[in-house]
Amino acid sequence: ADGKEAVLLNVYGQPDCNVVAIADDLQKELQQLRKDLPPDMKLNFFYDQSQFVREGVKSVWESILIGLVLSVLVLYAFLRNTAVTAVAATVIPVTVLLTLIGMRLLGMSFNLMTLGGIAAVVGLVIDDAIVVVEAIFTKVLAGHSPAEGVALAIREVGPALVGSTLTPVVVFIPLAFLDGVAGVFFRALAMTMVIALLISLVMAVTWTPVTAWMVIRRPKGATHAEMEQGGPILRRIIAAYAWVMRRALRYPWVSVIVMAFFAVGGIWLYRQMESDFLPAQDEGAFVIDYFSRPGTSLTETNRMLMHVEEIINTIPEIEGFSRRTGARLALAIAEPNTGDFLVKLKQKRSRHTEEVITELRDKLHAAEPALHLEFPGVLSDLIGDLTWTPHPVELKIFSTDANVLKEKAEEIAKAIETIPGVVDVNDGLVVAGPSLRIQTLTSEAARVGLTPRSLGSAIHSAKLGTVASYLLKGDRTYNVRVLVAPDASAREQDLASFPIHSLTGAKVTLKDVATIGHQPGLMELHREDLRQLTAVSARFAGIDMGHGITAIKAKLDKALQLPPGATLEYGGLYQQQQESFRNLALVLVTSFLLVYVVLIIEFKTLLEPLAIWLGALLALFGVIGALWLTGMTLNIVSFLGAIIGMGVVHKNGILMFDYVEHLRDQGLPLVEAMVQSGRRRLRPVLMTSLTAFLGLFPLAYGVGASADMLRPMAVAVIGALFMSLILSLVATPVFYYLMMRLLGFDLGSRVSSSQPAPPQGSP
Repeated sequence: ADGKEAVLLNVYGQPDCNVVAIADDLQKELQQLRKDLPPDMKLNFFYDQSQFVREGVKSVWESILIGLVLSVLVLYAFLRNTAVTAVAATVIPVTVLLTLIGMRLLGMSFNLMTLGGIAAVVGLVIDDAIVVVEAIFTKVLAGHSPAEGVALAIREVGPALVGSTLTPVVVFIPLAFLDGVAGVFFRALAMTMVIALLISLVMAVTWTPVTAWMVIRRPKGATHAEMEQGGPILRRIIAAYAWVMRRALRYPWVSVIVMAFFAVGGIWLYRQMESDFLPAQDEGAFVIDYFSRPGTSLTETNRMLMHVEEIINTIPEIEGFSRRTGARLALAIAEPNTGDFLVKLKQKRSRHTEEVITELRDKLHAAEPALHLEFPGVLSDLIGDLTWTPHPVELKIFSTDANVLKEKAEEIAKAIETIPGVVDVNDGLVVAGPSLRIQTLTSEAARVGLTPRSLGSAIHSAKLGTVASYLLKGDRTYNVRVLVAPDASAREQDLASFPIHSLTGAKVTLKDVATIGHQPGLMELHREDLRQLTAVSARFAGIDMGHGITAIKAKLDKALQLPPGATLEYGGLYQQQQESFRNLALVLVTSFLLVYVVLIIEFKTLLEPLAIWLGALLALFGVIGALWLTGMTLNIVSFLGAIIGMGVVHKNGILMFDYVEHLRDQGLPLVEAMVQSGRRRLRPVLMTSLTAFLGLFPLAYGVGASADMLRPMAVAVIGALFMSLILSLVATPVFYYLMMRLLGFDLGSRVSSSQPAPPQGSP
């Protein structure tokens, strides 16, 4: 930070290591080492990954606490009973602790995805407990004893509970088979959420009924029919919902048109959305990859980088940096003219990382134009290196003609660097440095008895030496190499005057029998799938990947003409994004099918699952709307949020339709049964949706170290929940009613007219 020189020591842990424990042990070792160091030497951590883990653990517990408090408030606001609220609220900490035990047994560790999975599931694990507790409390308040209430409630909501929990669980099954970056990212998160959801189901049918039986008691003199429970505000909401339901079922085609309007609006928003591979993150650090002209010596490269360091030290937000010269963070071997900086920013700063990078890019390009510089983030740089696609976009030109590759690469680079937002353009042409070419003058060399071979051997012996003998020391031999003093042929002029003795005894200099010329370096040739290519790379600043690629394609369609036999393909992180999107879309479709299978098993029919499935499909447009309103991009994390949202919103339809059949068996016609089922199940649906919403709120708002990465997922799930609450509870009954009517099924009562129908209750 103060501009002094330092030695950077990298410490790597084993795959099953505990980063926090390693950091603590290192701190203890450093304290001992500081006692033996001179007072003017400092020993400090430059980058400590354990800090991120500690902050992640802290943020998870903050999210759990916030989610618990908000869930308690929701429960108490709806049920207005302290004992009932306590029964449901205890499920969250117990489920989280059991989830941690399950992770431990499966050998999982704390990382960004597992911690994020726990934080995201806080609002979902209480759903099952809410459904059970609400059903038990309703039965007790209706006049049943606690034991009877528990038995009746479990019998009534048990099947729906299993189905509504298994639907989000089966959604995660396809994620286990994802490959690539998306698979690595989401497999741990999916496993964590599956463990938590299954534990919440077990808790709902064991812990919750037992504790409810022990503590729930009916207030004295307070007995209310099931359809008439709730405070005045809730009863007004239920009455309004019943009014909307009756109007929607009376004019079903009008309802379908309204839903189609939302669907069209969602499709339009989807086409307008920005897209990226990963969410934008302020990591508090970034990388500067650099390379000077091919053939530049390590000394000259270092001279330019000393100037770069002076400029970096003028940026007030930068806390410190490390520099590699002739080496880099990537896996590939680096040449003397390449390397990278790892720049660490101060925690308390007024500017975003991107703003710092923009200023630094402008200053460095102006100060050292001979250096090519790129400014990736730490995470994106590591992911790019691991996948061998380090740039957001790579324009790959394939051709068997090296001249075509060189010409078109330069043409593409010049074309795209004029596009606003496209930065760090590199034509991908790497030259294996310039060289000296020594050509023998055959007649002059022959006159003194030299041949090209003997002349080359003489120069080789002078520059690299010749093994003349060896020494034996112990059981090892050491070669004795004879060569001229290095300074004797360090410069071209010295090499030209280098004396050579021929076999005839003649003494000449190299320039007497050969000419020394300069030859430009040869272009490095790369192959992919045995096809020769050159890749033009670029990054984006102030523009998302989707719109940036669209602009590049539009520009090249007009400006680029490829000769026969040459092709252009798009690679880099854009290719990774497209592959991940295709894989996640396949996961989404597979999840829908698996959920439909679970619903068929649950209801043992085809139409009710189809109606729930169609209603849940509308929640996808809630995902798009939520991402658009919050200004987030469509990326692999928000795509995952859409998948999770699809698994969660099916719960509402399951809870409602499970009670419809119960009411129809009692004698109500279809329309009235759906209205009354909606009235009865609206309270638990509102409670579960609000607790899920508030449980995800800390992540969506940006609480904790993993906020930037997981915010799109939380926002997507909240959007799905909101749309499901607003539309699906109406859309699902409308779809079911239309399908039953169009297929000619009986919509009336299932009991004989002589049997009195149960009271319906006034909406």
